[in-house]
Amino acid sequence: MRRLAARGAAGDAGEVAAPAADSTHCAQGRSPSPPRLVTSSGIYSDAGMSGTDQSRPRTTQWWQEISCWLGPFSSRSFVCFLPFFSPRLIDVCAIWDTGVLPPTADWKGASSGVAGARLNEAETLSSIQEAQLERLEVATPCGPGSRERGPVLRMARQQLPPWVHAAILLCLLSLGRAIEIPMDPSIQNELSQPPTITKQSVKDHIVDPRDNILIECEAKGNPAPSFHWTRNSRFFNIAKDPRVSMKRRSGTLVIDFRSGGRPEEYEGEYQCFARNKFGTALSNRIRLQVSKSPLWPKENLDPVVVQEGAPLTLQCNPPPGLPSPVIFWMSSTMDPITQDKRVSQGHNGDLYFSNVMLQDMQTDYSCNARFHFTHTIQQKNAFTLKVLTNHPHNDSSLRNHPDMYSARGVAERTPSFMYPQGTASSQMVLRGMDLLLECIASGVPTPDIAWYKKGGDLPSDKAKFENFNKALRITNVSEEDSGEYFCLASNKMGSIRHTISVRVKAAPYWLDEPKNLILAPGEDGRLVCRASGNPKPTIQWMVNGEPLQSAPPNPNREVAGDTIIFRDTQISSRAVYQCNTSNEHGYLLANAFVSVLDVPPRMLSPRNQLIRVILYNRTRLDCPFFGSPIPTLRWFKNGQGSNLDGGNYHVYENGSLEIKMIHKEDQGIYTCVATNILGKAENQVRLEVKDPTRIFRMPEDQVAKRGTTVQLECRVKHDPSLKLTVSWLKDDEPLYIGNRMKKEDDSLTIFGVAERDQGSYTCVASTELDQDLAKAYLTVLADQATPTNRLAALPKGRPDRPRDLELTDLAERSVRLTWIPGDDNNSPITDYVVQFEEDQFQPGVWHDHSKFPGSVNSAVLQLSPYVNYQFRVIAINEVGSSHPSLPSERYRTSGAPPESNPADVKGEGTRKNNMEITWTPMNATSAFGPNLRYIVKWRRRETRESWNNVTVWGSRYVVGQTPVYVPYEIRVQAENDFGKGPEPDTVIGYSGEDLPSAPRRFRVRQPNLETINLEWDHPEHPNGILTGYTLRYVPFNGTKVGKQIVENFSPNQTKFTVQRADPVSRYRFTLSARTQVGSGEAVTEESPAPPNEATPTAAPPTLPPTTVGTVSSTDATVTAATTEATTVPIIPTVAPATIATTTVATTTTTTAATTTTTTEGPPTTTTGTKIHESAPDEQSIWNVTVLPNSKWANITWKHNFGPGTDFVVEYIDSNHTKKSVPVKAQAQPVQLTDLYPGMTYTLRVYSRDNEGISSTVITFMTSTAYTNNQADIATQGWFIGLMCAIALLVLILLIVCFIKRSRGGKYPVREKKDVPLGPEDPKEEDGSFDYSDEDNKPLQGSQTSLDGTIKQQESDDSLVDYGEGGEGQFNEDGSFIGQYTVKKDKEETEGNESSEATSPVNAIYSLA
Repeated sequence: MRRLAARGAAGDAGEVAAPAADSTHCAQGRSPSPPRLVTSSGIYSDAGMSGTDQSRPRTTQWWQEISCWLGPFSSRSFVCFLPFFSPRLIDVCAIWDTGVLPPTADWKGASSGVAGARLNEAETLSSIQEAQLERLEVATPCGPGSRERGPVLRMARQQLPPWVHAAILLCLLSLGRAIEIPMDPSIQNELSQPPTITKQSVKDHIVDPRDNILIECEAKGNPAPSFHWTRNSRFFNIAKDPRVSMKRRSGTLVIDFRSGGRPEEYEGEYQCFARNKFGTALSNRIRLQVSKSPLWPKENLDPVVVQEGAPLTLQCNPPPGLPSPVIFWMSSTMDPITQDKRVSQGHNGDLYFSNVMLQDMQTDYSCNARFHFTHTIQQKNAFTLKVLTNHPHNDSSLRNHPDMYSARGVAERTPSFMYPQGTASSQMVLRGMDLLLECIASGVPTPDIAWYKKGGDLPSDKAKFENFNKALRITNVSEEDSGEYFCLASNKMGSIRHTISVRVKAAPYWLDEPKNLILAPGEDGRLVCRASGNPKPTIQWMVNGEPLQSAPPNPNREVAGDTIIFRDTQISSRAVYQCNTSNEHGYLLANAFVSVLDVPPRMLSPRNQLIRVILYNRTRLDCPFFGSPIPTLRWFKNGQGSNLDGGNYHVYENGSLEIKMIHKEDQGIYTCVATNILGKAENQVRLEVKDPTRIFRMPEDQVAKRGTTVQLECRVKHDPSLKLTVSWLKDDEPLYIGNRMKKEDDSLTIFGVAERDQGSYTCVASTELDQDLAKAYLTVLADQATPTNRLAALPKGRPDRPRDLELTDLAERSVRLTWIPGDDNNSPITDYVVQFEEDQFQPGVWHDHSKFPGSVNSAVLQLSPYVNYQFRVIAINEVGSSHPSLPSERYRTSGAPPESNPADVKGEGTRKNNMEITWTPMNATSAFGPNLRYIVKWRRRETRESWNNVTVWGSRYVVGQTPVYVPYEIRVQAENDFGKGPEPDTVIGYSGEDLPSAPRRFRVRQPNLETINLEWDHPEHPNGILTGYTLRYVPFNGTKVGKQIVENFSPNQTKFTVQRADPVSRYRFTLSARTQVGSGEAVTEESPAPPNEATPTAAPPTLPPTTVGTVSSTDATVTAATTEATTVPIIPTVAPATIATTTVATTTTTTAATTTTTTEGPPTTTTGTKIHESAPDEQSIWNVTVLPNSKWANITWKHNFGPGTDFVVEYIDSNHTKKSVPVKAQAQPVQLTDLYPGMTYTLRVYSRDNEGISSTVITFMTSTAYTNNQADIATQGWFIGLMCAIALLVLILLIVCFIKRSRGGKYPVREKKDVPLGPEDPKEEDGSFDYSDEDNKPLQGSQTSLDGTIKQQESDDSLVDYGEGGEGQFNEDGSFIGQYTVKKDKEETEGNESSEATSPVNAIYSLA
């Protein structure tokens, strides 16, 4: 028969072996006799059990079932020990040699609690038993005969009760456990072990050629292993090479070059083998390489000639060293090159200039390479720059010029990439390495670089920017970091992007590295080698350094992919196995030995230890042990009684015994007994319980006169067997006992009190096990006056803290708490506050429990289920609160199902296809039991579909793949291990919103020439809660386009009226609906064409400006406001009506945008936003004005807050990115500098102290990045001088004409025109539409054609018109040359245009 360990009692309790099952008995309907269990109380039998535990299956019945079930496997012996030291089964262990039965689904369900409880009990395992019990595995059924057992298993599953299933599965779990050898040297030296590699060189081993070569390989084993090496997969004979030797008692190779030789001759791949009689262990394949630092090739470098403003790359091209050198740039005088956003070094070592400036000539540039092993720096010949420039003088004042490039005559240009080339590239990186992406761009001005990831955000915890934002580094790359990244290079001339596709591959990495397996004879186990990688790695098993396929066959070993299964191991099964997993990116090699030990139990701690502990404390008795098979440990007290477990005792899996609360009766001798099939060992621990140390007469606060004597009492009660030490502290520092002080056992006396004696005094009473302390404050009076009323003269203070808390009357839902009040310090105690702390949800956090009058010192506290309470008390008087008392002992109430459910249940969508369900988690006092969790249920509202449910441990759950904005019914129910809470209430939530569809039936009606009526219906698919409508409309006439007006309406408004500014222009309306996500699909309509649109004859009359307003929430009227109107040569066939100014109180936001479109070039947009509101009486913010450019905007507003008020400017771009800028009250205007060209923003201003006081939300759009490279000539000196000369000539001409007129000369008379002259100030807001952009208006004196378009100028400057023919030109310094003349032909043909009032001759007519 085989031997088997019994997990039962030892010592007084007996052990019994059950006979093997006989298949003959089962066939005849009989079973072997049931086992008998001999204990100190007698013999347990079937008859004996029936009288004490009717609920347990009868012994004869279950023994017959087990015997018949295992009958088919009786070709090998079966032994089972069944110790019954409690009404429940402690353990069952069944082992059979023919294989391991596969667990069924029923077994898993029945045994999950048993196995889980065993694992969860190990809270504080010792290092030895924790390692022994960390592997609990079930072997996969393999081998012959496993399929034939199927019917027997099904029969047994139907007959055996669940507790038998659980017990057998627990036994199966024990088969897979491994034994760990303790670090005790005596045990290490006695036990035989296969070799284990303990130290080795790195896989890529680079050595310095100037030093001797060292290749490390060390291993341990018993007996000590021997070593040999291979080089390039061939045996390396060390004895034949005099330079090569091996260290003593080690496998480390030493190659000595002191007597000559070349290190390069020894390069190759080395592998170390450590061997003893139990197996062979292998090191990694070590690739030996000799460091190289080649010299830089000699070359003559010509000066580099480059135009100022052009990009430049200085290539380094260092020699290929091993390892690669570190590159840096310096001048030939060894001064470092200053790098910035414009000039920087790339990752490849090249030096990049985004644009070259003249000051770059002031130094030369040399590339330097520093080699790691040789510690040498090699310098390349220096580059010399020659910069060609239009501004040869390097004026240092221009370096700080706001427009340095224009000041130096450098043409601005859009960015382009210097590295990498093109618009897209790809990069591969290995998992766990750092990913470095680089983008270097040229351009004038120097471009800014920004990084983005498509479809997501950059990983903030791993991403960082380097080299002035030109490089993005992501550390410790993982598979989720793959994807497309792009860098955006932009300056004020434009932007470009480069997309980098990142693929993450992976060298093999361990998922489950094989561990050493130490088994007892006959035990089963397995080695697991699981690795992952990209591509998926292959796995190769070896044994003792040889492929497993070529090893001798072993019937007890079976390979199943990444697992080797061992059954019925014997001493001959010892070996070292290697698992090699590899792919194209690398390999991993692991050694794991299988050792079979047969060791009786052995105690590892000193014998007969003495443990002393304070009353009511918690303690733990340790009993470390070792044995193979793993022994079973049990505890007994005073050499009698049953095994200690349960109640006030708790036994951990590592054998430690914990006593939760020490009482006097717990004192005694505790015996731990370790048992396995080879024997048993025991050890004893003597436990002594000591009384706590308490100060029962504490020192009191005193007020003393200077020169008097003060005595501070401190009387202590302690355990007489412990040595007591009483010490004093003053102001929390050790007190020096001088000549004026006397310290006795129970007091401290101070003679001749002085001012320096004032302070706090602490009495500290301590023993070697515990301590107690009490504090008092001494006040020293300077004057000698004696107060008439001593108590009245004493200062009142906060009470001392209560002490000696005690719990009594322990009930299921209540407990009585009693305490001793502290000194009231001359102010009666009015209240006591009882606080509690629990150690499950918020350990260390105290909560108020209840409040009691100051006249009581005992109270009954109502408790919640399953809370491990700890209490403290705070005393309160009129001065304040005392310090909290020392905490009481802990008391845990029993559990119960929850009586409530979580509050604040909400369902809201965070995306258009999900719904996030959130709630406020329940606290410790409402959990009522362990493992608090929440059952979340949801279903669509008003449908009959079944509830979806999931169990959640946190406080949120996200439902995915939901339709857009549909209502859901939601329920969240609390549950713990004791049951479920009450039925929860149903809450209505909504899935995420999306952009709405276009408004339906958008109608544009024009009842007359003065108004346009707009009507629409709500969108067919709102896809959320409508927040309003956005209407954009622009007037147009042919190719002329006026200012765009933006109106925002409330969600219930479906009508709008536009007051026309002139009767001849048409309007283009674009209407879209808004939800909280944004604006949806837009619908566009145009106003009807007037009948006279095709026959324009003259410009419309000037109309006064109007005020924007709405008259109701559903019907509004607005007048298209225009500024800076330009005369348009269109006249209607009927006289235009005069439109009166309408002023109505409004909350509608109006945004005006001016756009001029011509056929000769792209449009230029300048956006300005202003809200005109009257100043209210209450505190508010109004008249927010936005003046934007392409990349910035100036913000101003009005308010009636007091001085010193802070504001916040909040703006959101079209990508829904919200930003805010804090602003001081006097800091207007505010400039937003991080805007993007051509993007729409919404903006509001609110008070920093009260966010509810906010301006209305306005919308504005930045202009696109301009491409005009001309400098502003209006500030040039030559231009100002030229204009003065022209003005002088005009004045002389006017004087001459006036003199001639006064003499009666004849002058041509201007024909009477139907249309009056245009306004003298074209920028006056005259109510007509402005069809030109301010930046593109012609100079005064330019002519327009009959169709209203501006004629093509003969020069971009339009100053050529003042010269004669084409001879007008500029000097090299920019001054204008040529005689000023008036083009008579042009005047004759264009004299009837709107600009004739600005010509000199027409000016005379105006004077007439």
